Amino acid sequence: MSMLKRLFSSQLRINMASGVVVTVINGAAMMLAYPLYLHFLGYEKYGVWLVLATVLSFAQLGNLGIGQAVMKLVAEEHGRDNIEGIQQYVTTALALLCLSGGLILIVVLVFKTQIVAAFKLSEENAQTALWLLPYIGILSVYVFIVQALNAALSGLGRMDLANYAQATGRIVAVTVAAVLLCSGRGIESLLIGNGIMYVFVHVVSLICIWRIARIRLLRIKNLDAQCCKRILRFGGAVFGGSVVSMLFSPFNKLMLSRYSGIAVIPVYEIAYNGAVQVRALLESALRPMMPEISSISGPINPTIGNRIRTLNRKGMKLILYCGIPLYGLLFLATKGLLEFWLQDKYNSSIPLAFRFMLIGTFINILGVPAYHTLLGLGKSSISIITSIIISGGNFFLVLTIAILFRHVSASSICGGVIFLYAISSIYLMKRASLEVKLTFGKHN
Repeated sequence: MSMLKRLFSSQLRINMASGVVVTVINGAAMMLAYPLYLHFLGYEKYGVWLVLATVLSFAQLGNLGIGQAVMKLVAEEHGRDNIEGIQQYVTTALALLCLSGGLILIVVLVFKTQIVAAFKLSEENAQTALWLLPYIGILSVYVFIVQALNAALSGLGRMDLANYAQATGRIVAVTVAAVLLCSGRGIESLLIGNGIMYVFVHVVSLICIWRIARIRLLRIKNLDAQCCKRILRFGGAVFGGSVVSMLFSPFNKLMLSRYSGIAVIPVYEIAYNGAVQVRALLESALRPMMPEISSISGPINPTIGNRIRTLNRKGMKLILYCGIPLYGLLFLATKGLLEFWLQDKYNSSIPLAFRFMLIGTFINILGVPAYHTLLGLGKSSISIITSIIISGGNFFLVLTIAILFRHVSASSICGGVIFLYAISSIYLMKRASLEVKLTFGKHN
């Protein structure tokens, strides 16, 4: 926290600090959840839930990138103190999400048999997945609405409240799932826990938005064609990146299921999500850069450019000063920490995969200040480009491994992402530097 205080100021520092705190809470919840779920469900049954969660990830494509668009555009209007504009963007976004969510739900319901068949599950596991899949589809639609409201709250300058709502919701989800699992319920406990989590985040987000801006969302006259165009223009590029990104983790789980068996998916999930949670400690502190840059980047002059460059330098210092000790300690202590954490559910395949992901995510985080800078400047196409580099490269590497060796392991997948993350980060830093120079001019 003292590092944030030296480098940043005011509400931006509060938002950044909240990201760190919340990521710690989410990480703690994850550490409690994995051993609990594995204890009651085992690797195979938990793998079925992860298959369903993969379907939920695919369904997120129906978001159309609108969540990111809402955050940026609401931040711009909030910077102008334009309540009417905020209302129009949020209401229009919610209407678009209801439409796209309905289409996603129809697709899930119509093709549920084919979706489950793609994972080559046993008959018993396939029946379980088919039973829960319609509920996953309904949850997907609801998640769209909740995420949009949470993004609006962040755009109003209170990302700290948005973060705390999500973190508390995560605790609620794990707690509810734990109670249900202990009472003898099966995999549906996780679905119920997640559903209650999103209801909680929904209610909290609405209350916070109303207290800050007193906006009215359920008025037909808020629907605006120009707002719709801007949302889809910015969100479309983010959506394109999401389409490409679906070839990453969901594709990897599919390949692991087909070539190594469903019990291997939790190994990859623990390694991948564990490293991503470590990355999130730093990334969450940097996330408020996007709405901050959006709110200040209106005037085209070198002064604004220098403020953005300063934000980027401070973001990089935060990564280096905090990230190197954190990642180094975890890399050295990986095996012991995993054995202590998972106890009798420890799998010897996890440490190598986790170390690979630690290296990859540290390299990846180096490009995050540049990424948020570009989004804040309205360069949403960067989402597509970085997704092509990472997910497209991952698709090629994993398929090559599968063809050559007829086997895909969690470690081979995690090892391959290091190179892809490096290319992505280098590109982002060079592109951000060029865009700030072209938009605002050189340094004074």
